[in-house]
Formats: sequence, C-alpha cells, structure tokens
Amino acid sequence: MARSEHDLADVARRTFVATVVVLGVVVLALVLWKARLIVTLLFLAIVLASAMRSSVDALHRRGVPKAAGIGLHYAAVAGLLALLLWVAVPRAIDQVEQAVGAVPTSRSDVAREARQSTGLEHELLVGLERRLRNLPSARELVRPAIDVTRKALEILVGVFFVLASAAYWIYERDRAERLLLRLVPKRKRHVVSETWRLVDLKLGAFVRGQLLLVVLVGTVLSLAFWGVGEPYWILLGPFAGVVELVPVVGPLAAGVVAVGAGLTASWHVALAAGLVVLAVRLLEDYLVVPRVLGDAVGLSPLVVLLSVAGVGVVLGGTAVLLAVPLAAVLATLVDVVLLHKDPAREEVPTVLFPARDAERT
Repeated sequence: MARSEHDLADVARRTFVATVVVLGVVVLALVLWKARLIVTLLFLAIVLASAMRSSVDALHRRGVPKAAGIGLHYAAVAGLLALLLWVAVPRAIDQVEQAVGAVPTSRSDVAREARQSTGLEHELLVGLERRLRNLPSARELVRPAIDVTRKALEILVGVFFVLASAAYWIYERDRAERLLLRLVPKRKRHVVSETWRLVDLKLGAFVRGQLLLVVLVGTVLSLAFWGVGEPYWILLGPFAGVVELVPVVGPLAAGVVAVGAGLTASWHVALAAGLVVLAVRLLEDYLVVPRVLGDAVGLSPLVVLLSVAGVGVVLGGTAVLLAVPLAAVLATLVDVVLLHKDPAREEVPTVLFPARDAERT
C-alpha cells in the first residue's frame, strides 16, 4: 500500500513537472511571437556581428581596439554608400528627367494632351486627368505625411538598434557562450561549443560572400546594361545587385525589371537585357558562388525556396533576408543533434578571412 502511494506521488510529481515545462514552452513561444520584431532585429544583429567578428579580431590582434575596429567597419560601409550615391544619383536624375521630360506635369497640360490624343493614350490621359481632379486637399494629406514620418523614424530606430546590438554582441559573444555551456552537462559541452562556433562561422562567411556578390553583380550588370543600350542602366545595375540579398525572388525581379525597362526602348534592347541577366546569373551559379561561398550554409535550392516561402508567410516579406541564415542555423543543429556529425570537422569556406584560423587564434 505504501509503495503504491509512493508510485502515485511520483507519477503526480512527474506530471506536474511535465505540465510546467509544456506551459513554460507555450508561454515562451507566445512571448517570442509577440516580440517577433525585436527577435528578428536581434537575429539580424547577430548575423551582422558574425560577418564582422573575424576582421575585428584580426585588427585587434594588430593592436586596434575592438571599438575602433567596429567603427571602421561602419565607416567603410557608410563611405561606400556615400560614394555610390555621389556617382549614381546625378546620372540617375538625368536619366529620369529625360524619361519624364515629355510627360505633362500639371492638370491643364494633361487636359490639353488628352484632347489632342487618340486611342489608348487618350484613355490613359483622361483617367490621369480624372485622378488629378480628385486629389486630396492639403489638410487631408497631413495624416499620411505623419504616418510616413513615423514609419521613417521607426526604420531609423531599427537600423540603430541592429548596429548597436551587433557591436555589443561582438563583445558579449564569448560571455554568452560560457553561460550557455554552464547550462549543459559537461560531457556535451565540447559538442555544444563547436556547434556554436560552426554556426557563427557559417553565418559570417555567408554574409561576407553575399556582400561580395552584391558589389560584383551590381557592377557587372551596370556595365553590361550600358553596353546594350539599356535605359536607366545606372539605376537597374545597383538594383539588381541589392536584390541579390533576397533569395530566389531577387534575381527574378531584377530580370523582369530589366526586360520591362528595355521594352521602353525596343524589343532588341529588352532581349539583350534579359540575356545579360541570364548570363550573369549562370556565371554566378556555376563559377562565382562555388568559389566565393562554396558550401557556406550547406542548403539545397529546394530548402532555400521553402525557407524563403515559410519565413515570408510567418514573419512577413521584409524578413526573407534572414531566411537562409535561419535555415542554416536549423540545418546545422539537425546535422549535429540528429545526424551526429562532428561540428569540429565541418569545413567553412574562407570568405575574405580564414574561418577556423581566426576562430582558434
């Protein structure tokens, strides 16, 4: 009788513990879902810190303080953006002015052009005139202007949060690793530590490789578009480079936009622009990516596509930039936990900085 009561008490205790654990997991999941924007920005900061850490550590070994090294990285990015704007913006403005030079700019001009036109052009101009006649008043535009200003401030705050968190994570990463290792049994600490470092190396190599591809694709396509007579080539080239950050969808969008812009000139230019994008994409897939990124994340195209779709549906379109890094983290955990791979033996390609050497120094 006493043993039966002891067994019942043990079952009740285990049931209570399991219930508390399940409830804790559910509550944690709900909290993370409610704070998904903060979690997303924090993960973006960790990915950015992984990309900078190798070079920051390399500078630190040469006597440069980490704070100065991080500042140099941010200053270099700001300088590149300023250089791009200085080179591209004036020419882009000229191209846009040439494109809209013959477009009517007032309601009276639109009405005059509508009376003189026929066919489809007439219908378009009449519709434009009707919309201009129904434009909201200045008072009605105040609220949208306030909304746009608030959204711009939110974006600036988000950018500052990511940059600041990335800088702090470079300092606090080792401390966070030590705290994590204290929470796991001693026999598993080596595997956990190596898995942590492998994820960090993969994320860093992937981000640095993506940035190289952005610069390379943007430069090559700008020159190629200029060579085939593509209108707005100074805008389309950088656009094609930036959308390289969006897996699967980005390159397709670049091709569609390039062909559409080419059709404003002639079908020959559109065809040439499409072939240029296709050729650059093939060279990127079969020559550049294997040499630059190698097997940095170890994901098949199908997994990348599913990751982009899943992240886009769950977290929104802006979060697809993090689809591949997130999938890489999950794939690494699956390899180590379920497939029992040794994370210390996994190779990570060198992208600008030696991966394992920088980690173990």
